[in-house]
Amino acid sequence: MSPPSHPAAHSIPPHTLTQLAREWLAEDTPNFDPAGVCVGSQGVEARLLCKTPHSILAGSPFFTAVFTEVGCTVDWIHQEGAEIGPDAITLTAVVRGPARCLLLGERPALNCLARASGIATRCSQLQAMATTGGWHGEVAGTRKTTPGFRLVEKYAMMVGGVSMHRHDLSGMVMLKDNHVWASGSITQAVKAARSVSGFSSKIEVECRSAEEGREAARAGADIVMLDNFKPQELHVAARALKEEFPPLLIEASGGVTPENLALYFSPHVDIISLGCITQGCPVVDFSLKVKKPAAHSCLQE
Repeated sequence: MSPPSHPAAHSIPPHTLTQLAREWLAEDTPNFDPAGVCVGSQGVEARLLCKTPHSILAGSPFFTAVFTEVGCTVDWIHQEGAEIGPDAITLTAVVRGPARCLLLGERPALNCLARASGIATRCSQLQAMATTGGWHGEVAGTRKTTPGFRLVEKYAMMVGGVSMHRHDLSGMVMLKDNHVWASGSITQAVKAARSVSGFSSKIEVECRSAEEGREAARAGADIVMLDNFKPQELHVAARALKEEFPPLLIEASGGVTPENLALYFSPHVDIISLGCITQGCPVVDFSLKVKKPAAHSCLQE
């Protein structure tokens, strides 16, 4: 087995990979596998093919974990984070193991790889736009992730070169409009959150105007999210807040897409977050083709 070499891969605890792989396999095969009778346990070899050129490979640790769990090995030809292509079809890895076991792992492993690689590819494209535009802030994801699949999607953001933002509600305090309305004011919401969050957590406040941003900054917020601002309005508000509160971090969010991202670049904006990194993101097309043994016509190449 040749495990992928990428810094992000070392952030995933081995027991987490094992747990996820077992959950995915149990979901896909909760009891019998009648098709396993057709192929048996003879050793076979399958080729992992990428059919979407210029994609970023992401999700290899999860792919490998699934096949390890069913007694197969994976040899990677392309490493995690690599751009695959420009060929229309690229041999990416080779999987070996008992036929019925390899086919048990096929769909869960491919689903994970396709989704993670799609997210990483989009992230890489967005980061390239920021670099080309001369913007030195951080492109970031959001919590708009698939329930039960967040770790994989956040990991794919890392591989694609953007910020994960906060991983969950425990990672950072974000006070959105509903928090503010329920507590009575931005000042009151920040004060209450600060009383329990301690020194290790930043506090971010979603603001709909520059004046709300000022109130949040005065109350002690670390980050102000200027939400659903038009680009020109954003530039004016961000500059005014930075001039008055230099240490304050400014995040732009809401309505940002790959098509209009460049309009939000500003020296006064530190973070731009996009829900489309995970919502509606195209997947990368992978397939796993078993090499056909001469005596077993049930296995298709």
